[in-house]
Amino acid sequence: MANVSKLLEEKGKEIISVSPDTGIRDAVAKMAEKSAGTALVMDGNKLVGIFSERDFIRKIYLQDECGKNVKVSKMMSTELTTVTVDTSLEDCMNLMTDKRIRHLPVMDGDRVIGVISIGDIVKHMVHEKDFLIKNLQDYIAGPGM
Repeated sequence: MANVSKLLEEKGKEIISVSPDTGIRDAVAKMAEKSAGTALVMDGNKLVGIFSERDFIRKIYLQDECGKNVKVSKMMSTELTTVTVDTSLEDCMNLMTDKRIRHLPVMDGDRVIGVISIGDIVKHMVHEKDFLIKNLQDYIAGPGM
């Protein structure tokens, strides 16, 4: 099975990030602009948290904090699960399933180099399976088809 490095080559390494002092409305607007479900919370170059749609719904909307000047730092998730480019996609899926998360920051030492989602992994796996099926069909049909 492929690893994170292969997936990042396919999808790119764009990172949507906000600072801990970013207002919730601004963070959600930035995520919406990019059709993203999450934003990394960066203090300079250091990853300090993740802010997701789930954080918004559960920690802000349900606590009626929407109209207040709430900062991302108050609502972000700080117990982070990260991977490296060498992590297998199978291990990523297991992490996401076990921890009930949908996004994994990809790290190179202390530096964030990308983010992968469960959707990215599923898309890659479907593409890989389609490729394998086509090759098997071509093999079975033999030359001349």
